[in-house]
Amino acid sequence: MNQNEGNIFDRMLAGGLIPFTDPEYPKIFEAVSHTINLSVALNASTNVEEIRVRLSEIIGQKIDESTTIFTPFHTNFGRHIQIGKNVFINHACTFLDLGGITIEDDVLIGPKVSIITENHPVNPNERKMLDLRAVIIKRNAWIGANATILPGLVIGENSVVAAGAVVTKDVPPNTIVAGVPAKIIKKI
Repeated sequence: MNQNEGNIFDRMLAGGLIPFTDPEYPKIFEAVSHTINLSVALNASTNVEEIRVRLSEIIGQKIDESTTIFTPFHTNFGRHIQIGKNVFINHACTFLDLGGITIEDDVLIGPKVSIITENHPVNPNERKMLDLRAVIIKRNAWIGANATILPGLVIGENSVVAAGAVVTKDVPPNTIVAGVPAKIIKKI
């Protein structure tokens, strides 16, 4: 999609640069404010079913009953998150999803994991733009505690991201990565 086509939310999912001067940019702030309000109720939830209901409201689609999410859970937008079946998301995760986050079935996500789809250009003249790129966590992946997944990456099927890793490159299927930046340490 050309960055001049579609509404700002479609263009965000298409990826690339969104300037703060975009005439539709205020719609992002409206959506984020709405999510902040909904997040208060989400993070005050007292059981897993209530968490599913509240997060379903934020992301705009029903979360399957086989999926478990613990609070606190943080997102700035929510509408660009897709969560599969039989997913487990532990406490204190942060999903910055303006660029889109897809979590396929049977994924395990440890506590304090950050999945980031948003960045800013290094060039100071462009720094006030959003640079958006989707993240995809493929089926049966396991993301260890306090790992960070950076924009535009695919975590392959059955792969493991070790605790504390900072993932800067795609992770091939059936692979374990660890470190800062994450490097392949073993094939499964």
